[in-house]
Amino acid sequence: MALRTAFTELFSLNYPIALAPMGGASGGALAAAVSNGGGLGLIGGGRPDPGWLDHELEIVAQGTRKRWGIGFQSWATDVGAIERALTYHPSAVMLSFGDPMPLVGPIRSAGAALIIQVTDVAEARQAIEAGADVIVAQGTEAGGHGGRRSTLPFVPVVVDLAHPTPVLAAGGIADGRGVAAALALGAAGALLGTRFLVTLEALVPPWVSKAIIEGGGEDTRRSRVSDIARGSQWPARYGARTIRNPMFDQWYGREDELAADPAAQQAYLQAVERGELPPEPIWASEAIDLINEVSPAADLVGALADQAEKALAKAGRLASG
Repeated sequence: MALRTAFTELFSLNYPIALAPMGGASGGALAAAVSNGGGLGLIGGGRPDPGWLDHELEIVAQGTRKRWGIGFQSWATDVGAIERALTYHPSAVMLSFGDPMPLVGPIRSAGAALIIQVTDVAEARQAIEAGADVIVAQGTEAGGHGGRRSTLPFVPVVVDLAHPTPVLAAGGIADGRGVAAALALGAAGALLGTRFLVTLEALVPPWVSKAIIEGGGEDTRRSRVSDIARGSQWPARYGARTIRNPMFDQWYGREDELAADPAAQQAYLQAVERGELPPEPIWASEAIDLINEVSPAADLVGALADQAEKALAKAGRLASG
């Protein structure tokens, strides 16, 4: 069974699988590996250091002849940063979290495909208005920042609303069965983040991979605690799903109190300095129960596609039987 969709046709991919552009983790080597494996690799452009991004863009440009792209947080970037990235000739630019409209012009002028990630229906309508070539419908099960809609009911809503624009499902997808489910919901593919964190090429320290492999979905929760404690300027509407820690549990549901308590925020920073808390939150999907080993990213793409094909074939036999 060939998993051919509007998404694979648009980018000449072997498989309907994309790498989430996770800031600081989805670097050039990981994006190149995913593209070489038959999917669409996307660098995370969320790091404020332009030198870091230039370095990673050079790596992916030299590391693959396949299609690749880069993703930005709309609320935290500007036209200049996007124009700089476009000089490396990405096939696609993905915008997430915030108003994409001011950033669309240079992407269109460069001839790159425009991918917009959405977390609710209002954002989906905005993405359609912006003329997105691909829309990512992200469910709240996703690791890192996101919205409140669950993947299973949200994806088909966006699929119907955006037709004929191809939609990718994101959030809580960590194996081929999740990819198959996305296709069954009408999506043209799936965008995976946390699963690709646990690969050889991801720019994360070993303790992050270890925590994800050893953790379970119940160990993750979405809130603003991590952003408030770190003094992050992320928009309040996008809480972050992370692996819980004692600081998180202490303040979960009391985010406004935490924001008004400088002493508590200072205590968090001191706990990090003492090594009692991780230096960065561990962004992790609710699907981490399904992640049990570190894999080469290119091999993982093929394995996910193979699992998806088998799951769809099994579902087809059930339907015909």
